[in-house]
Amino acid sequence: MADDEDLITVAVIARPQGLRGEVIADLQTDFPDRFDDLEDIRLRLSSGLIVERQLEYARLHKSRIVLKLTGIDSVEEAEKLRGAAVVITRSQLVPLPPDSFYDFDLIDCQALLRTGTLIGRVAGVEHYGAAPLLVVISTDNREFLIPLAASICVEVDTRQKRIIIDPPAGLLD
Repeated sequence: MADDEDLITVAVIARPQGLRGEVIADLQTDFPDRFDDLEDIRLRLSSGLIVERQLEYARLHKSRIVLKLTGIDSVEEAEKLRGAAVVITRSQLVPLPPDSFYDFDLIDCQALLRTGTLIGRVAGVEHYGAAPLLVVISTDNREFLIPLAASICVEVDTRQKRIIIDPPAGLLD
């Protein structure tokens, strides 16, 4: 099994659904169809323990997913899974097109000017408009919202955890 730190959350179980042991989960993936072909899933329980369960079926319900796991056949058993994260390994990620990134890969990247001057660290990614916004916390604790656009973020290296930025005038004021 993968190292716990290599596991990526794709859903979080919110509560039991119905009376037969189903659970409803909040999706944390842009690819909910990933559940269509899964036979087994891993759960990170509230205690931190990782368990593997057989998936009987999964179905979308509004903006959530309903899961039925083998051996979970009552509301009481399903309630024990409340708050558990459905996790996958990096190798199970859906491949992205070039110049696209998973938000979690951008977190903790250093944001640097072309000159090498450190602007700060990426603390989050916001999705409001045309381009995602990197939430960068500077070394003096200021917050900058930097569009993740090729004309501004001229080099993104998630393996080295660094993003080279060529900001337009006023972006960092």
